[in-house]
Amino acid sequence: MDVLIRPARATEADVLTDLALRSKAYWGYDAEFLEACRDELTVAAHEVARRRTMVADRDGHILGFTTLEGEPPTGVLGMMFVEPQAIGQGIGRLLFTHAIAAGQDLGFTRLTIDADPNAEPFYRAMGAVRTGGVPSDSIAGRVLPQMIVPIPR
Repeated sequence: MDVLIRPARATEADVLTDLALRSKAYWGYDAEFLEACRDELTVAAHEVARRRTMVADRDGHILGFTTLEGEPPTGVLGMMFVEPQAIGQGIGRLLFTHAIAAGQDLGFTRLTIDADPNAEPFYRAMGAVRTGGVPSDSIAGRVLPQMIVPIPR
């Protein structure tokens, strides 16, 4: 699999937003739910660099992306989305592993993740532990798994 993990470009913000919405829809959420999540899933061009946005690129096609936010010692895996047709091909694992390595280089000792409930098993497989729940910013009354993954020193 020739996939390059590289910094996202500000000019790719709309592509990343569309990818996030497609990826979220993979779990069977309806149009009303996705519209309620639109603001939260929007990647703004002026935030791409600040959020340390990285993409998985294969032959010029973005297959997924992640953001590594905050300042050491505790960072946030803010967004992580994979194209629906690429789910199960190791793209998520590649992005996650890269985020952990980047976090280590930046001096983070752990990352928090407010996960979609459907993504919790993936994050557990990657070594994250559920620590509780956090209210959704998009859907009133919805609680998301809050997880932590330690970053080895």
